[in-house]
Amino acid sequence: MSRLERFDTDIWTLSGDRLSFYGVPFATRSVIVRLPDGGLWVHSPVKPLPDSDAGLAELGPVACLIAPNKIHSVGIPLWQAEWPAAETWVSPGFPDRHPDMARTGVLSGHPPAAWSDVIDQHVFEGSTFLDEVVFLHKPSGTLIVTDLIQKHTASGDIWIWRLLKWLAGIEGRKGGTARDIRASFRDRKAARASRDAILSWDFDKLIVSHGHCLHTGARAEVERALSWLE
Repeated sequence: MSRLERFDTDIWTLSGDRLSFYGVPFATRSVIVRLPDGGLWVHSPVKPLPDSDAGLAELGPVACLIAPNKIHSVGIPLWQAEWPAAETWVSPGFPDRHPDMARTGVLSGHPPAAWSDVIDQHVFEGSTFLDEVVFLHKPSGTLIVTDLIQKHTASGDIWIWRLLKWLAGIEGRKGGTARDIRASFRDRKAARASRDAILSWDFDKLIVSHGHCLHTGARAEVERALSWLE
């Protein structure tokens, strides 16, 4: 099975290595969007680099690398070395955590001209820890989320990891925001405003970096996953 899979018109997912965070293993995923000029916008670049069978070269040249929050950095240097002409855009907290990593600019609530015609973005506010930028691929109506919503699959996990993910509220199709991440949202008013901004977008599909994605019914699922903000 190819690591690269078409999700919709001009949008693909690319699976990466299983990594660990504080000892807990999890699957990783990039999102690749073909921009109107033919260049590729790569959300959360995974490692390893795409192999010769991945088919990435057939889609177009890599133009933009996106670090959607300060945690998702592992693949950035590898992709920068492979595609040195690509721009690198990072989340607001990324420069402080990775001061030596080259970047083109810092993401804000306004998408750069390079992708503003097809991708919208919003910095999800209110957390003392998570500086996540959420994206919308407008042509396909696909919401792109990194760690704010997680829906980890059981595949490859032993029972203890499945139990821990279930206790954290991020296991399976009914996953959502991890309990520790919820606790970091001290400014609930700002977080609710961000939630409402995202829900004002026109989407029915969902891609998450970790776990199950949705080809339909995403709006109701996102409302459910963020209902803890009420």
